[in-house]
Amino acid sequence: MTSRGDRRLAGARRIVLKIGSALIVDESTGHPRQQWLDALADDIARLRHGGAQVIVVSSGAVRLGRARLGLARGALRLEQKQASAAVGQIGLAHAWQETLARHDIVVAQILLTMEDSEQRERYLNARQTMTTLLAQGAVPVINENDTVATAEIRFGDNDRLAARVAEMVSADTLVLFSDIDGLYDSDPRRNPGAAFIPEVRKITPQIEAMAGAATSELSNGGMVTKLIAARIAMAAGCRMAIVDGGRLNPLTALLDGRARCTWFLPSAKPDAARKRWIGGTLKPAGSLVVDDGAARALAAGKSLLPAGVVAINGAFEAGAAVLVCDRKGNTLARGLVAYGADDARRIAGHRSADIETVLGWRGREELIHRDDLAME
Repeated sequence: MTSRGDRRLAGARRIVLKIGSALIVDESTGHPRQQWLDALADDIARLRHGGAQVIVVSSGAVRLGRARLGLARGALRLEQKQASAAVGQIGLAHAWQETLARHDIVVAQILLTMEDSEQRERYLNARQTMTTLLAQGAVPVINENDTVATAEIRFGDNDRLAARVAEMVSADTLVLFSDIDGLYDSDPRRNPGAAFIPEVRKITPQIEAMAGAATSELSNGGMVTKLIAARIAMAAGCRMAIVDGGRLNPLTALLDGRARCTWFLPSAKPDAARKRWIGGTLKPAGSLVVDDGAARALAAGKSLLPAGVVAINGAFEAGAAVLVCDRKGNTLARGLVAYGADDARRIAGHRSADIETVLGWRGREELIHRDDLAME
């Protein structure tokens, strides 16, 4: 008999998996832990066979690279870390490609920086790339772009990066692999009587007080960063699990009811949370005026196409939040526009098939995709 947590994983449709360096890389050799990686790839294949799309946020590039460059253990200078990442990323991508190829799964590599999650146009581009890859049946393998990121613009840990990725793609489930099977009310390594917390619905000061510091010099993570990730994920309507990743086939163990985890459960689903974010927290930078046909299409849940736009107001860049209004000035929706104001004016009233001719380059078919629209 499986637990509720297992049913949640079994029912997930878009899953982000975060794996830390200590799980990916053998500390003694500096090489990938191939047996563990192959077992996890088998888990991923099982999830996909059940209908889920999977994204992997994988640490390990710096650890692999430093070994190949012969850099001693201990703290690295920024330039050493960037050089290690440049070398190690090749090996990390190859390891994922090789193990998932056993299941005929295509792997795509994506490197992100903090700015990619905060600058609107880059955010939309990253989201579009990842969702396109998922639609084509690929598994995106994502890591922070340590070769160019500085201390000031880094995510700082892949727990937070994974949560941002889950937010970007409207994932319903985020799984953080750890060296512990979930959240306890105190450190179980120091307190044998520590109580296991199977479910969290709100991150309160009491929950935050249960977190400890990172315990490995090879990882920036720890329960503190996992709670930060949980807060980001829950705000995006994504449930999150902390799972013991040390065993082989950790996801199969959960699915088969042989392991437990802590679930962090949001109050809303991903689509609803994203629409709420677009509709209620973003300041509009301009507006688009649409004809009656476009207004009816929006009400029916369709995307906003250039052909239905009759006027563009304001100066804004691609990715900005804008209002969508009818000819009478009534606000119909808010959304993230795929084109800057100048380009939007040029293609307004044109068919999507004519965008390339008008602009001289091929852009998106929609001015605002339905996933980026929140109706009033």
